[in-house]
Formats: sequence, structure tokens, C-alpha cells
Amino acid sequence: MSLTAKLALSPLLVAQGLHVRRRTPRLPEPPGPREGSVGRGAALKLLVAGDSSAAGVGVAHQSRALAAPLAQYLAEEARLRVHWRLVARSGATTAQTLALLQQAGHVEADVAVVVSGVNDVVEQVPSRRAVLAREALANWLRNRAGVRHVVFAPLPPVHQFPALPHPLRWVAGADARRHDRALADWAATRGDVSHADFGLRFNRGVMAEDGFHPGEPAYRQCASLLAQHVAALLRDEAHEPAGPPRGRNPNAAAAPSDPSDRGDRR
Repeated sequence: MSLTAKLALSPLLVAQGLHVRRRTPRLPEPPGPREGSVGRGAALKLLVAGDSSAAGVGVAHQSRALAAPLAQYLAEEARLRVHWRLVARSGATTAQTLALLQQAGHVEADVAVVVSGVNDVVEQVPSRRAVLAREALANWLRNRAGVRHVVFAPLPPVHQFPALPHPLRWVAGADARRHDRALADWAATRGDVSHADFGLRFNRGVMAEDGFHPGEPAYRQCASLLAQHVAALLRDEAHEPAGPPRGRNPNAAAAPSDPSDRGDRR
């Protein structure tokens, strides 16, 4: 959406945003273990990090959220002993996810799955700046946590969120799609990062009671699809010839610009 259109709609969008905040129930992060081990076979360390969706907001227990089922599905799909850990906080932007990890003590993993981006949209972070935050996060995970591959989950279909009225749903959905395209373009420039694009579709039946977070069916679907994505990466890695460490394509731009960001000033 153009900056002009956003400015024209801004009074209505602000009013709708305030109304949504007032009437939407604030769901807690679910109780339950945030680390564990599952499966049999060679060991793999899995880190799940990010925002409220990474934290499992919308279900009653971590066993019905994202991280624990993802570890279970991955252990079955790849026949591995998966040691998993969850580091996430409701409301975290991508930049705040990095800060959260830096404050989490010793972090070590082979594969990291990052679920973030909706709060970048909510906070009106320009998509180019969000990509730079993702790059900083991926670099930290590789250099400080020993992560071989960082998987960024796709942004959810915000334009399908029943909690959001129109035109707010339309505008936020367009912003989310722009952020996701920028993420995919950037991830394609790096060998140690991937964008797990699996065409999510949400409706009220798979979402939590707040109409904003995933419910158990959505978490289960996402966990299964992410596990398949990670397992495929591991299979590809096992068949790669020996060579230099994987990393950035030196001929690619660090963070592809988004023409629609040129009017952003935040």
C-alpha cells in the first residue's frame, strides 16, 4: 500500500487499532516445559525463538503449542534424538528476539527456528529494517550459538485474522505480505538461512479465542510443516560435498530494498 493511502486512512486505522486492543482478550503464554529431549538416534540441538506464536500463546499447554510438537515431529521425520529449547516472549519484535537470546545465558544449537515478524508489522518497522534485524539475528546465532541453519517461519496470513476489522485487516495484511517477501528475498542470498514458505491459511476454526493467535490445529500444522522443512535441510546437508563453510553469497546484497519502504520515516 502507498504511503499516501496509509496517511489518508490513518485516523480510521488508529481508531480501529485502539478498539482491537481494548476488546481482544490478552492470552497468557502457556505453562509447560521450555526444553526437553525426544526421539532416538543421532543428537540434534533445536532452538525455537521469537514472539508470542513461538511462545505458544493461544493454547493451554506447551505440549499443544509449537516448540514441543515441532521437536517430536522432527525426531520422527529425521529419526533423530532432538534436544530442544524455547526462548520466546509475547510482543517481541525481531530485534527484541535477538536481545532476548543475548540475555538467555548459554545458547547452543544446530538448527534454529525463528518465529517473528507480526510485531514488526504492528510496530510499523519498515521491512528493510526488519530484514537487517533478521540478518543480525542470523549472524549472532551462527557466530555465538554455533547454529548451522536458521529457519525463519513465514509471517502468518494477517489479512485472514478475524480479530481485525477492515480496512485495518487489509492494510496490516498488505504490510505482512511485504515483510514476508523481503524476508524471502534476503534468505535466498544466504546458504545458512531459509524461509519456510508453506502457504498458511487461517480461519476462525484453527485460531485461538482472541482471533489473533494460532489455536492448537494451526500450531500442529505449522509444527509438522516446519519439521518437514528442517528434515529436508538436514538431508540436503548430509549429501553436500565437503567445501568452505556455508554463508552469505558474496555477490548478493545484504538486505534487498523494498520500494514501498522509501516513504517510511520510522
